[in-house]
Amino acid sequence: MDPSSARPRVRTPQRHRRQLRQVSFGGTAAVITSIGLVVGFVTASGSRTALVGSLLIVGLADNVTDSLSIHIYQESEGLESTRALHATVVNFATRLLVTATFVLLAIAVPRSWLAPSAILWGVLLLGTLTRSLARQRQQSAGRELVLHLSVAGVVVVLSWAIGLVINSAFH
Repeated sequence: MDPSSARPRVRTPQRHRRQLRQVSFGGTAAVITSIGLVVGFVTASGSRTALVGSLLIVGLADNVTDSLSIHIYQESEGLESTRALHATVVNFATRLLVTATFVLLAIAVPRSWLAPSAILWGVLLLGTLTRSLARQRQQSAGRELVLHLSVAGVVVVLSWAIGLVINSAFH
């Protein structure tokens, strides 16, 4: 095949929609779970080692569980096996990659800045995903941003409260 005759790979709107759909579930779950873990651990005075271990365990164990659940659900809906497998792999990889960014934060950022850094990073990731979905649907992102970030805010507050209870119970 002549390289000059090769056409560049162009994303069709339908393909872009499918890719965004595939990363949206895993990306959202990984962001909100990771923020909750970081805030809860920092508030509970948990060690950095325990936090990194927890992020990795949840990033793998919960990720495998959710990915398998999605795969089985898609098969039960009659989705072609190769498409279901592809969606499962993309979901797993997305969650693992997002969780890895929070692991890097937990390793690199000083403890006093860890919770605010994780919240900021999570808001940026979730906001970017929300804006992409709104653009795809040709809607304003404002309302969706408020809704999605409100859910993340509830997780932050609950994780903080759980961390406080654990800290007071064991210290």
